[in-house]
Formats: sequence, structure tokens, C-alpha cells
Amino acid sequence: MLPDVRSVVIDDGNLQLRERPTPEPGPGDVLVQVAAAGVNAADLLQRRGLYPPPPGAPADVPGLELAGVVIARGDGVDVGWDGRRVCAIVGGGGQSTHAVVPAEHLIPVPTSAGWDEAGGFAEAFLTAHDALVSQARVASGEHVVVSGAAGGVGSAAIQIAHRLGAHVSAVTRGREHHGALLSLGADRALTVDDVDSLSAVDVVLELVGPIHLERVMPRLAPRARVVVIGIGSGAEARVDLRRVMAQRLTITGSTLRARPREEKAVVTARATADLWEAWNAGAIHVPVESRFSLDDVTEAYEAFARPGKFGKVILRAGPGPR
Repeated sequence: MLPDVRSVVIDDGNLQLRERPTPEPGPGDVLVQVAAAGVNAADLLQRRGLYPPPPGAPADVPGLELAGVVIARGDGVDVGWDGRRVCAIVGGGGQSTHAVVPAEHLIPVPTSAGWDEAGGFAEAFLTAHDALVSQARVASGEHVVVSGAAGGVGSAAIQIAHRLGAHVSAVTRGREHHGALLSLGADRALTVDDVDSLSAVDVVLELVGPIHLERVMPRLAPRARVVVIGIGSGAEARVDLRRVMAQRLTITGSTLRARPREEKAVVTARATADLWEAWNAGAIHVPVESRFSLDDVTEAYEAFARPGKFGKVILRAGPGPR
């Protein structure tokens, strides 16, 4: 008999821990006993009623990524997943002691990685990989600018772009994490106020929104690509369309959460193929800012909302095996 789930539940904007029956995995799914789960901006938005989960995900349980052990599987799932240490993106429900995950969304966790790092890997690295590789098509020698570079996706993007052979400029609000960003592979670290010193930018990974995008647009090279995946400073930006036309610029954007199951499987497979060996070897990693138990989830959300973080805020759902 499966144990009851302890889940973070959003109730009228408040975060509570509640017990619920453990769901059984359907065909193609597995049940993961969660050890750790990342906190992301989407969770804070969902708490405020601004980012509802996609159909099929728990309506009131946040959490877009998790790591843990496979303890049950539905029909059609390879027996080889039994007992495996895994991480994954989910449409919601990650901030629980147990969660159902499509088997094709699973990423094996290297034995070298602890639960805190694994709990913050999937959302950051899959989002950054999809944006830089599948959408922006970053090539060796190109100049890539990452805004909001000290966050989870930003720190992942620096490492991915560096591995692709790009010249990486990391942009932050303040200077306190510039040394750490350089150690991740950034060639240059600067604040938003210094963006005007950039030139010949081929790719922008926009994690902040208008306050940065409007500053960097005049610095773009011909045929530059801008991928918007964060709008923390607002959702409306002024763009000179004459520049877009004259320089043949591409401006696009994306989210992962609401994509169909099949598309998420493709994103997972591509990122795993490109990144897993590097993760296993310790050549890429997840910086962890702080960690909290599920019982301290309100404090975890407050820590995430404070400026000046470097890396991920992690919720520990239980001790779990290493």
C-alpha cells in the first residue's frame, strides 16, 4: 500500500502542508518519492493566482521540478527505472513527498550529484538548453548575453553557452556574484548599468524583461536572436522595429510548463544527450543558494523573493538516500 503524500498546498495565497492520498502512476508514468524540489518564479506567480498549472497537473500544489527515487511504475514503463535516482520537470506538484512523472521526462541523476543539486537541475538546465540550442542555435564564437545571470536558469545558461564555445557576457543587478559567474564560464560579468558598453551581441537570453532588453537591443549584431524567458521587470518593452527590420533580428520566447507531454519529452531527450556526461563528470553543476524543509516552505518562498541570490533555492521533501 502506498503512503500518504505530504504536499505544499496553495490556499487563498497561503502555503500549507496537507496530507493527500498518493496517486498511482498511469500507463507510461512512474511514481517518484521526492527528495528535493526547486523553487522557481512560476511558483510565486501561481501563489498569487497569476500562473495556473496546465491541465492534468495538480491545481493547487506548486513545484515545476523534482528529484527522487522511482518507487512504482505504470503499465508500459521499463522495469529498469525501478529504484533509480532521477530528476524531472513537471507541470506542477513537485513540492510534495511523492509525485507522478511521465517516464519519458526522467533524467538519471549521477551518483556524484547530491539531492539538493539534483532537485534544482531539470528546470534550470532544460529551460536554458532549449532556449540556447533549439531556439537561438548558438554557435561557437558567437557573443551570448545572459541577463539575470545569477539565478538558476542564468547560471545554467552560462555553463551551456561556454560549452558551446560562445563568448559569454553575464549581466546582473549588482556586482556581488561576478567572481562566481566568471568561474562558471562567463568571459565578462557586468551590471545592467554597464550594458551600453557591449557590442556585436549575437544572442540574448532575456530573463529580466524590459529593464535589460531595452538597453541591450541597440547592441545587437545583424541577424541576432533574442529569446525571452523571463519578465521579472515587466511584460511590455519598447522595441525599435526599424532596427528589427534593418538588422534582420529575431525575437522569440517560450515557457516549458504548458507544452504538450511529447514536446517536453523531446526537450528532455535533447538536453540529456548534450549535458548528462558533463553533469556526471562534474563539468557542469547547480549552484545552491539555500535549502529548506517542506515545513519551512513559506521561508523558502521568502528567500527566493529576496534579491541578491546566487543559484537555486531548494525544498527538501525528506532525507532520502543519497
